[in-house]
Amino acid sequence: MPDIKFVIFDMDLVLYDYDHQIRLKLLEELTGRPAADIDCSVWGGPHENAAEAGDPATADAYLEQFARLLEFPIDFETWADVRRQMMRPRRDVLSLVRRLKATADIALLTNNGMLLKDALPICAPETVEIFGEKAHVSAEFGARKPDPLVFERICGRYGYGPEESAFVDDRAENIVGAQNAGLKGHHYVTADGLGTFLRTCRLI
Repeated sequence: MPDIKFVIFDMDLVLYDYDHQIRLKLLEELTGRPAADIDCSVWGGPHENAAEAGDPATADAYLEQFARLLEFPIDFETWADVRRQMMRPRRDVLSLVRRLKATADIALLTNNGMLLKDALPICAPETVEIFGEKAHVSAEFGARKPDPLVFERICGRYGYGPEESAFVDDRAENIVGAQNAGLKGHHYVTADGLGTFLRTCRLI
């Protein structure tokens, strides 16, 4: 039997291509504000990191904050559609994750606020199909990667010790955070590299 029983995956730039510039262009077209101003207002301050750690604590509060920073009224459907258009599923990686379900428990953990949790069926339906109720945003755990606490909390929720768990992310600092919590980490670069890691762990 494999030593690793629980594998946690990041979403953006692991399971999906992710292009922030597409989002900025769409928001510029929607609002008439320059993309650089939007980027500075919405993502240039402390708000997004705080949201990823659970403040605001609800999807509605996040959307209200987003609209205020955007300086434009935006509804859930529009926000979710913009997020959908900036993403493309990586079919080869998603195929590996589907195979992995036969030998390990799996979960999704993306640094995001609560609004994305509600929007996953629209912008990333594959995550709902594959992970089900175990598709999580960091805000649910009151901490964001690379804080070791978020890894401890997601493992604890599903009854796994860190030593039984692995984490896959495209950011090296997030891997270090997972390793500091006791998990085995894989710094994602390519689907082939991920496959090698999973085989080394005797998971596929």
